Amino acid sequence: MATILYGGLTKTHEILIKGAVGHLGFEAKPLPTPDNEALKIGKEYCNKGQCNPTYYTVGNLIKYLSALRDQGVRDIEQEYLFVTADSCGPCRFGMYDLEYKRAVKEAGFKDFKIITFEQTKALENELKEMGLSFDKNFFIALTKAVVAADLINDIYYKTKPYETVPKSLDLFREKAINLLYEAFSGGKSIFLVLKRVKKELDGIEVDYFQPKPKVKITGEFFAQTTEGDGNYKLASWLIEEGAEPLVEPVTTWIDYIIWEKITHLKERAFRNRFKYGKEIILLQMLQGYLHGLYRFYRLALGNKPDSLKKQKKIEQYAKAYFNPKISGGEGHMEIGKHIYMNKHKMAHMVISVKPFGCMPSTQSDGVQIKVMEDLGGSLFVPLETTGDAEVNTKSRVLMKLYEAKIKTQKEYETAKEKLQLTTEKIVRLSEKNRYIKKGSLKLSKKVISTAGNALYLLE
Repeated sequence: MATILYGGLTKTHEILIKGAVGHLGFEAKPLPTPDNEALKIGKEYCNKGQCNPTYYTVGNLIKYLSALRDQGVRDIEQEYLFVTADSCGPCRFGMYDLEYKRAVKEAGFKDFKIITFEQTKALENELKEMGLSFDKNFFIALTKAVVAADLINDIYYKTKPYETVPKSLDLFREKAINLLYEAFSGGKSIFLVLKRVKKELDGIEVDYFQPKPKVKITGEFFAQTTEGDGNYKLASWLIEEGAEPLVEPVTTWIDYIIWEKITHLKERAFRNRFKYGKEIILLQMLQGYLHGLYRFYRLALGNKPDSLKKQKKIEQYAKAYFNPKISGGEGHMEIGKHIYMNKHKMAHMVISVKPFGCMPSTQSDGVQIKVMEDLGGSLFVPLETTGDAEVNTKSRVLMKLYEAKIKTQKEYETAKEKLQLTTEKIVRLSEKNRYIKKGSLKLSKKVISTAGNALYLLE
């Protein structure tokens, strides 16, 4: 059986996916996190004018295959293949599997196979000869791994900024990943393992009474998701700078793809209800399963991770500024999420990160100024990444982050005054009520900041 290579997600996603599909008999191996060396290799072999996800992805793949060749591994083109996602519309990523194939061929791997999930039906016989079959069970396992990884990442990034013992959350995440990997690869109950993960989180001590601005990271899929040089390690850097990053679940992207398909089919069904009605119902059932699975796994973690945003609500917020029928990239979601985070008091600041020249994100940025005005001056920073100019990019973020910190501190002091709490009283009450120091504690949402919401537990 050929080994499936894949990558571009977070470390948590890639390890859990390996365990989930491994239980079905697949040999899968995630590529290392793309770095700037991969970017350099990608630019060497790819055509000019591509966006960063292409350079990073194909460069990372060539880097890995070249290392195998240097180690004397034989039959690389028969023993390995690369699987990736596809896209469409104005996003150039939709054509990049052809670019990948050309670049890998130029690097000396002329028969190496690169396929997208869109192509699996066309290549069904060829895949079977390689011992592979991307059937219903494969995609169910993949979905469960993605959802579980999303929830672990959510907990990690919202708790890490408040840890009292350095690197305690890093150790927690490593243990959680290992427990879930064993569960996926062994076919065990993921729900029960997630409950065990919650107990592990109970033992992590935190100090929530530190006013830190919540910063939502959105934008082009690769740029907002990667934990490497592709976005200058944005989430971990924000923690170092005294912020609480809010990362977007990969599940939101899957949900968006399903929503988009349903929307397009409904328009066709207006003319031919019988032809498309069954397909719409099946997709709605799939969407229901996705949301149900997210709620089920989230319940095992004490509902500490944020709930999954509903596509209908994102569309509702965005449609006054951006036509939801425009496809490609994140579509209307960048605008919808910006408004969502402000309307629901979930973030002090929103960062939209994308590769240089990303057309769908550029379209969104064109109307974000109007959105900011209508929201009463929300803090929004659009970032274009090129692989260099890291200092300049982070400097732009720091200017807005300073404003967000002032906003957060003011919010915290206002809550203290309203609740008639002094610093000494906060320390005394938090020592008396030790449950407030538990990493698994779920806070009610009275204000935006975690610190402000923690104060309301002392009423």
